[in-house]
Amino acid sequence: MNIPVACVVVAGLMPLLGAASAKWGFKGFDNHNPRGWLAEQTGARARANAAQHNSFEAFPFFAVAVLLALHFQADAALLDTLCLVFVAARALYFLAYVMDWASFRTLCWVVGYGACLAIYLQVL
Repeated sequence: MNIPVACVVVAGLMPLLGAASAKWGFKGFDNHNPRGWLAEQTGARARANAAQHNSFEAFPFFAVAVLLALHFQADAALLDTLCLVFVAARALYFLAYVMDWASFRTLCWVVGYGACLAIYLQVL
């Protein structure tokens, strides 16, 4: 599997990290109404759930960028780098969100979004 495709797969799995972190080790989790239960959470669990939602939101923009770059045969080395930057930024974003490091979280979001925009710029 090449790096851009692997990064799309990893980015597609990232929301599961948020869901697992929000629910992990909690005895009172209500699997009959998981969204309602998650909506009532506070602290790190609530932030992990929010990171999950943001990961779902970020994924389509990234995946389409990668597909377009592959289709239009963008520079492979640059695409590899930008994909790795995106995935690393999103992983750090998740960590920063859960740990409540708001300013660092924003920086990670900007870096990830910037990497996505740079991928799109390759195919213009």
